[in-house]
Amino acid sequence: MTMTTSETRPAVSLPALNFNTLGLMFISGFFATIAFDVWGQILSPGLGFANLSPHGLAQSLLGSLGLPNNAFAGYFVHFYVVGLIGYPLGWMFIFAPLWQRVVGDTHWLVPSAIYGFGLWIFAIGGITSLAGLPFFLNFTGIVWVALVGHVLYGIVLVAMLKLIERQNTA
Repeated sequence: MTMTTSETRPAVSLPALNFNTLGLMFISGFFATIAFDVWGQILSPGLGFANLSPHGLAQSLLGSLGLPNNAFAGYFVHFYVVGLIGYPLGWMFIFAPLWQRVVGDTHWLVPSAIYGFGLWIFAIGGITSLAGLPFFLNFTGIVWVALVGHVLYGIVLVAMLKLIERQNTA
């Protein structure tokens, strides 16, 4: 007896490259970055944990690449390049389509948290090494605050995208 299987997965489509997508990236990235910074620079130190300084990491990376690495450049890279463009691009054009293709349609919370965990690996495991800093910053307290911050970023990013999507279909 010969069996043929045909697994049906939903068609994976990428967002259109237009101003609407750019707006979605900026709005969702804005709120996610604000959540990240509120956690890492206000709540975490207020609870007695480390204070995140993501612009400092950006400055270190810029300096290691021989680029201008003043405070403005660090903040610009952290907030605009990474928070409003880079990480939202990663979700919308890489992670979410791959997740949908491999796993299929699921609730957004689990993949968004996994995406945030991946951002943490990328930033604290990879970018710190490129910037000439110790691997995972020697697993000091800031690393664990950054883990929560990146997972929170992923969740808020996707929550905002879903909220906007729901408003547009209503």
